[in-house]
Amino acid sequence: AAYGSNIARFFRLKYKHVILLIACASAGVMAAIFNAPVAAIVFVLEVLVLNLSMASIVPLLLSASSATLMSYFFVEQDVIFYSEIFQKIDYKLIDVPSFILLGVITGFVSVYFKRMYVYIEGLFEKIATKRMRLLVGGVALGVCLFFFPSLYGEGYSEINMSVRGDYSYLFDNTVFTILRDNIFAVIFLFIAVILVKVIATSVTFGSGGVGGVFAPSLFIGANIGFLYAVIFQYFDIYVSTSVFVLLGMGGMIAGVLHAPLTGIFLIADITTGYSLFVPLMLVSAISFLTVRMFESHSVYTYLLARRKQLLSHNKDKSVLTLLNINKLIETDFMPISINANLGELIEVIKVSKRNIFPVLDDEQRLHGIIKLDDIRQIMFDETQYKKIDVRTLMHMPQYYFSPDDHMGDVVKAIQKTKHYNFPILKNGRYVGFISRASIFSEYRKITAYFSED
Repeated sequence: AAYGSNIARFFRLKYKHVILLIACASAGVMAAIFNAPVAAIVFVLEVLVLNLSMASIVPLLLSASSATLMSYFFVEQDVIFYSEIFQKIDYKLIDVPSFILLGVITGFVSVYFKRMYVYIEGLFEKIATKRMRLLVGGVALGVCLFFFPSLYGEGYSEINMSVRGDYSYLFDNTVFTILRDNIFAVIFLFIAVILVKVIATSVTFGSGGVGGVFAPSLFIGANIGFLYAVIFQYFDIYVSTSVFVLLGMGGMIAGVLHAPLTGIFLIADITTGYSLFVPLMLVSAISFLTVRMFESHSVYTYLLARRKQLLSHNKDKSVLTLLNINKLIETDFMPISINANLGELIEVIKVSKRNIFPVLDDEQRLHGIIKLDDIRQIMFDETQYKKIDVRTLMHMPQYYFSPDDHMGDVVKAIQKTKHYNFPILKNGRYVGFISRASIFSEYRKITAYFSED
C-alpha cells in the first residue's frame, strides 16, 4: 500500500488512480505471500472499499496474477502453507452443527480481540512518554514470550504444524514440557495461547511497535480449530483436525477483519481447491454475524471511525466524512451587542449583506440570533428604536455546532429543520455560521473529485 501510494503521489495521479494503485500493490503482496490471488482481490475489494468495476478489476487481476507468478519463479508454489498438507481434506454432513458452533466461537473470540485491542491501546495512551511505552511494552511481551514461546513471530510454522495435527509447539522450550501428555494441560495451553496472543498483539501496537492483525488472526483461528478438534477427539468423536484448523482460520479472518469473503476465499486458495467451500461459508458468515451483533467496526476501521475519518462503500457517508466544517465557516455575518437596542440593530442592518445577526456579549459568547424576517414589521417604526431591546428580539437556535463536529450531524439538522444557516461555536464562543449552500457546493466538488476518471 505504501509503495502504491508513493508511486501515485510521484506521478500526481488523480484520486481514483491513487486508490487503485494502493489496491493493486496490496493485492499483489497478499497474492504472493499466501499463494492466494483470488483471496487477494476479494480482500482489497472488501476491506479497502474499492468499487467493483471493469476499470478496477482488470488491474487487480493483472497485479495479483503477476505477483503470484513472480513468487512461483523464486520460491515455487510452496510459499507459507505447504500444499501437500491439504491433499486429504474431507468432512461429513454430520459435522455441520459443529461448523455452526465453531462460527459462533470464532465470532466471540473476534469480539474479545477487538475489545482487548481497544482496551490495551487506551492503557498505553495514558503513558506520557514513548520511551516508557516501549519499556512497558517490552517487559509485557517478554513475560508473554517466556511462558508461551510459540507467540513469537508471525506463527506460520505453528499453523502448518496445527494443520498436520502436531501441537508440540505448545510445549517446546517452555516450563510446561513435563505436562506434554496431559490432555487437560494441552487444553489449558491452547486456551492460554489464544487469549495471550491477542494481548501480545495489542501490546505490540500500543507500545509503538509495528505489527499486523492478519497473521495473528490466522494463528488464533488455527489454534481455536485445533483445540476444537482435540476436545472432540478426547470424547472419541472423530473429526478432521486439518478441516477445523482451516475453518477456524477462516472464521477469525471473517470476524476480526469483518471480511467474511476474504476468510472464505483465502482458505479456499491456500488449500488449492474448493472442497471446504460450504463449511467455510457457514463458519465465516456466522462468525461475521456474531461479531456484528457486538461491534460495528473492525480492528482496522475503529480508529478511523473514532476520528470520524472512515470511508465506506456508502458514497454519501464517505463524502460527508471528508467535508470539514472548519473550511466552510462563513464569518461575514455582522454581530450585534446583547446590550443594544432596536435602533442600533437597524444601523447594523444598513451595512450588512446577510439577513441573520448573531447576538454576542463582550466575551464573544453567543446569546441568540435575530433574523431579518423577525423584525420586518417593526424595523421602520422609529418610535420603537430606543424602547425595544435586542434581548427581546433574539432567540437561541435549536441547533449549533463546533468546528470539530461531524458534517453528518449538520446534514441531519438541515433535514430536520429546513434551516439554511447554523451557528458555529468553539468553547462557547461565536466563530461564524455554516450554510446549506456552502455544504452543497463543497459536496458537489468532492463528489466530482471522486468520480473523475
